[in-house]
Amino acid sequence: MTWSREPRIDAVAILSLRPTQITVGMREVEDKRRRWRDHPDSKKSNFLGTHLIPVILGPKDQSYIIDHHHLVLALHREGVKQIATTVVADLSKQPRDVFWTYLEHHCWVHPYDSDGRRCSYKEIPKRISDMVDDPFRSLAGELRLHGGFAKDVTPFSEFLWADFLRHQVKRKLLERDFPAALRMALRLARTDEANYLPGWCGPVRTYL
Repeated sequence: MTWSREPRIDAVAILSLRPTQITVGMREVEDKRRRWRDHPDSKKSNFLGTHLIPVILGPKDQSYIIDHHHLVLALHREGVKQIATTVVADLSKQPRDVFWTYLEHHCWVHPYDSDGRRCSYKEIPKRISDMVDDPFRSLAGELRLHGGFAKDVTPFSEFLWADFLRHQVKRKLLERDFPAALRMALRLARTDEANYLPGWCGPVRTYL
């Protein structure tokens, strides 16, 4: 196994990249699409050249994304065909089971479906375009943007918040009235029940 942080100068086809998670928050994907469209055309090439996507080289020399799934999916849906990557580790010579175990121990894989259920690695989509929406991941993303919790380096921190909210907010409410679900999430985020989650900002205190 070799390690490298050198970017691949040659562009990589987005549809050749393999995700390491099953779901994304589609609201976040759509937000990134809007921001890409608002980006001046003259600066888009520079953006793509400076936003390198971290990947692990896995079996059959396939590149597995370990971060920025939302951005890559957004760019794909906006018609971008290729993107630059940076190779974090080369595990291409390892057996497939060793490969997945290594990713698991480094928190580089999140094999959970849109209901928060653990799945087999075989159920992880083979293409970025096949990832599905977890509406609670969307809620968690909006919650952070509205100050419900702080950005944190803990791997998959938004997914941890999504699982917390999944047990507190009814899915029917989330699908019917997203603003109301977000207001509820903002209240829940400041309760002691959420104090184990990354980026927790503490309870709301009132002083006389």
